[in-house]
Amino acid sequence: MRILGIDPGSEITGWGVIEGDGRRYGLLECGAIRAFAGQKFPSRLLRIANALEDIIERYHPEACAIEDGFLATNVKVTLKLGQVRGVAMLVAERAALDIHEYSPRLVKQTVVGHGNAEKFQVQQMVKTLLALSSVPESPDAADALAVAICHFHHACFANRILASQIDAKTTGGKMTGRKLLISDLTRRRVSR
Repeated sequence: MRILGIDPGSEITGWGVIEGDGRRYGLLECGAIRAFAGQKFPSRLLRIANALEDIIERYHPEACAIEDGFLATNVKVTLKLGQVRGVAMLVAERAALDIHEYSPRLVKQTVVGHGNAEKFQVQQMVKTLLALSSVPESPDAADALAVAICHFHHACFANRILASQIDAKTTGGKMTGRKLLISDLTRRRVSR
């Protein structure tokens, strides 16, 4: 599975592409899309869209994981962040990628182990999980990689659950123990 992670920002948008086989994953490339000083906001959005299209064309990811928005104290900042997210989602949808959104808290919970982790802790765990020699140069790229890693873990877990359900149905076997618990948990989530 190849995943494009995006950390949207109106001045700097981080991105990272990881690839894995369900058990291990590694970095393909990461970077940041930076706005030019004094560039008008619509021009920034166009620059982000064009850069993301190039990245998707170059790496052919199957899925796109985007960090969900948060409420900033400044309403204008929140709106601009939403517009950047919208552009990123539009580009991913045009490329027919499977799009997933994750809250910053869930990303930190998945990558570091607790949802209130500091930025440097996320960067260090990205370095460790991807077996990098140093943290990514851009903190925004590290955040984008964290979002991709978050999706990798959640997608692999969901695939395992689905596989166990299919296996139980096709073999006609009775589900017991862990398979029964997972089946019951997923059924409850769907029915809510």
